[in-house]
Parts: sequence; C-alpha cells; structure tokens
Amino acid sequence: QVQLMESGGGLVQPGGSLRLSCVASESSINPRGWYRQAPGKERELVARITSIGFTSYADSVKGRFTISRDNAKNAVSLQMNSLKPDDTAVYYCNAILGNVEVWGQGTLVTVSS
Repeated sequence: QVQLMESGGGLVQPGGSLRLSCVASESSINPRGWYRQAPGKERELVARITSIGFTSYADSVKGRFTISRDNAKNAVSLQMNSLKPDDTAVYYCNAILGNVEVWGQGTLVTVSS
C-alpha cells in the first residue's frame, strides 16, 4: 500500500520551531511538498520542492519555513521557525506517483501560548 509517513507535529509556543518530516514507502513515489488546512479554511500550498531542489513558498511563510529533500531516503522535510498562531493547521505531505497525487494522513501543528 502506498504510504507517506509524516512526523513532527505538535504544540509549540509563538516564536518557536518545529520540523516536519515525510518519508515515502516506495521509491516510485516522489514527495514534493507540504500543504496545510486550518479549521474552516481550504487546504493551501505551504512549500514545494522539485526533484532537483528548486523551492517555492507561500508568501505567508517565506523567510520562516524551509523545505528540503533527501533523495536517498525519498523524504522531504519542512523546518518551521518563528511560528505564529496563524500557522496552526493540519499539515499534509504531498507526493506524486506517476500522474496520481498521494497525500499523507496529516500532522497537527498547534501554535499557542
């Protein structure tokens, strides 16, 4: 079964940091980014990275979040610094398998004092 295994969510105070990780269960899956969905809002793109390392970010996270990939482990990570309450959401890893999108189960990030 195709899987994306996410980890790293949790509760953090404003200004704190978290690191999310996503590992694909098969080499044919290409993890390529992170999305998030806050309560009552639509899912939105947070950051994306190509297979050769080109990155793009949502304006709201530029300068605070960094996406990276480890091709040997078939994994992507999201380093989140200077977290704000508005960053509270369920974060989803996104990947592509052929022409099919694959999603992780989501990991909750809560930014609160």
